[in-house]
Amino acid sequence: MSTPWAAVLLVGLGTVVIKAAGVLLLSGSSSRVRSAARFEHLAPAVLAALVVTASLSDGSRLVLDERSAGLAAAAAVLARRGPLFLAVGTAALVTALLRQL
Repeated sequence: MSTPWAAVLLVGLGTVVIKAAGVLLLSGSSSRVRSAARFEHLAPAVLAALVVTASLSDGSRLVLDERSAGLAAAAAVLARRGPLFLAVGTAALVTALLRQL
C-alpha cells in the first residue's frame, strides 16, 4: 500500500473514531446536547476556511486570480439566497471565462 493511501485510510479511521466517541460521550445529558449544538457550526466554518485558503493562496502567498473572481461570484449567488448548485456553476463559469481571456 502506498503512503498516500495509508494516510487516507488513517484519516478515515480517525474520523470514524471521533464520530463514535462523540456519540458515546454526548448520549444522555442535556448539557452535553447544548454543547454539541455549538459544534454544529464548526464543520461549515472549517470548510469555508479550507475553500478560502485553497482559492486565495499559493503556498505562502496571497494570490488574487481567476479563482478569486469565481469565489466572489459564488459568494454573490449565495448572498442572494441562490441554490448551492447555481453558486458552484457560477463559480466554475466565471473562473473558466476569465482563464480564457
